[in-house]
Amino acid sequence: MELTVGPNQFFWDAAQWQDFYARVADEAPVDRVVLGELICSKRLPFYQTHIPEAAERLVAAGKRVAITTLALVTLKRERNLTAELVDMGLEVEVNDLSALAHLPQGAGFSVGPLVNVYNEGTLRWLVKRGAARICLPPELPLASIETLAAASAAPVEVWGWGRLPLAISGRCYHARLHDRAKDNCQFVCAEDPDGRAVDTLDGQEFLAVNGVQTLSGSCANLSPQLPGFRRAGVAGLRLSPQSQGFVQVCGLFRDLIDGRIDAEALSATARPLAPGASYCDGFPTGKAGVAWSGAV
Repeated sequence: MELTVGPNQFFWDAAQWQDFYARVADEAPVDRVVLGELICSKRLPFYQTHIPEAAERLVAAGKRVAITTLALVTLKRERNLTAELVDMGLEVEVNDLSALAHLPQGAGFSVGPLVNVYNEGTLRWLVKRGAARICLPPELPLASIETLAAASAAPVEVWGWGRLPLAISGRCYHARLHDRAKDNCQFVCAEDPDGRAVDTLDGQEFLAVNGVQTLSGSCANLSPQLPGFRRAGVAGLRLSPQSQGFVQVCGLFRDLIDGRIDAEALSATARPLAPGASYCDGFPTGKAGVAWSGAV
């Protein structure tokens, strides 16, 4: 089973961004890395010129590299950015179906977890259109994952680690929290490199916000579900970047897949590194997404 590093969901400065992908290239035992901006196009200019260098280093280290589209394309400038991705010479990961209009018929691409692939018809249409790999939405139960993996002529990937992407909005929650307009946000989301926790009025952990994105408050850790994913024919797990300890997380998941540790050991070791300091894995089990089935 392969490991994919998904696109970074958060806003880091260029130096942190460069260092992160250099370490992934040199130290992380992963097979595939998705670069680029998924959440907010205003962040992209801060590190855009470093993407080719990061891609070259990752490829030299034996990793396959893809470039993501935005999750919500709304502006002409964003449509132009999406069209330009095709010219980068990298596999494009589609996280907004409007990107397909810019991909030549027959050109290969992959599909990210923000595209609603909920049934066999959608999956088969995407494969026929040229999808070479599909990461399923993280909210699917195991029975649906089994059905879709069996129906797919392309490898199917599922979420393995990280705060779950729940929604994208046209409004920026980070800017609003600081009484700023979206167009004058002053990039306040950079103050929360793994998202800003949102608790209920009685102090219960609830969600996290990341600019225009809503995320799970807890960290999804699907290591207890690995046997079921294997039986379902899942080809890969997706690990979502975080600001601290990510290379260690990648190593733990490689050890889990290769049988050197079990899910309980992974969960115990990785807990201090988990954004939100708590775990969830409820979606594959058919329970509430926030539920956790592990012993740790």
